[in-house]
Amino acid sequence: MGRIARISTEFLLQDHLGACKARWGIGRMNYKVPPGLYAIGSPTAGDPVVVTANYKMSYDLVRQNLAARNVWLLVLETFGINVWCAAGKGTFGTDELVRRVQVSGLAKVVSHRRLILPILGAPGVAAHEVAKRTGFSVQYGTIRATDLPEFLDNGMITTGAMRELTFTTYERLVLVPVELVMAAKPTAMIMAVLGVLFGFAGGGLQAGLVAMVAYFGAVLAGLAIAPLLLPWLPARSFSIKGAITGAMWAIPFAAVVAKGAPLVTGAIMLGLPAISAFYTLNFTGCTTFTSRSGVKKEMGLALPVMGSAVGVSLLLLVVNLFV
Repeated sequence: MGRIARISTEFLLQDHLGACKARWGIGRMNYKVPPGLYAIGSPTAGDPVVVTANYKMSYDLVRQNLAARNVWLLVLETFGINVWCAAGKGTFGTDELVRRVQVSGLAKVVSHRRLILPILGAPGVAAHEVAKRTGFSVQYGTIRATDLPEFLDNGMITTGAMRELTFTTYERLVLVPVELVMAAKPTAMIMAVLGVLFGFAGGGLQAGLVAMVAYFGAVLAGLAIAPLLLPWLPARSFSIKGAITGAMWAIPFAAVVAKGAPLVTGAIMLGLPAISAFYTLNFTGCTTFTSRSGVKKEMGLALPVMGSAVGVSLLLLVVNLFV
């Protein structure tokens, strides 16, 4: 089979820097490692084969948690996408797994015929097809890489805790900075446009600044406040949850800015919750309890409503200029 690269399980400074850059959106879509078969420690033909994606953060977490062990690591080509998202997109899927087993010559490397996959990769893989086409059976190990050592030590038995995916307040807040970074560029551009438009519409610098603050507050309500309050906000729909946090921002903002003007008040109460709803709906890609079909359905229903609300809001502001 030729030489198989042995990889380190040590996390170096360059790995930390690379992860930080990816979280700041710098080279995020190219943060990956070459797919293929790797050796951790000094594995023999009887040692387990763990499968992961070639997104480097996923790869790093897996190799780090397999320190001081002898394991084969089969890395699939997911084009720099993590296991969960790649499974939904189909790149962490049956065809790629079959191809990688065949290309790597895995059957000549190991004496057993078992692959250990992450549970979150299950939506993309048809285990019976993999077995039929490669002779390797698929076993779903754990959700988190941190549970891999216990899983391997306990005879590769998955406990209930290893199957449970939590989404605690801390776990939600960890995602907020990433979402804010991703939204920073379009938010800055929209705020600049709003500042110019409202400034030149007759309100001057103050009106421009007020419009920018209004939009920025709505973005924060959707991206930060809604995830924080997610379990306690009523309704299952993320867009409704976002609209509620947007209203929490819009009500006091309208009370201070509109000063009882009905058209301005109406514009604020329509536009700002719609903006917050949009950003909270975008947060569905980070959550543990939404489905692909559910998100598509909600988007089909909610996006036209959001667009209409923003459109009417702008129309009310235009009308207010001439009355």
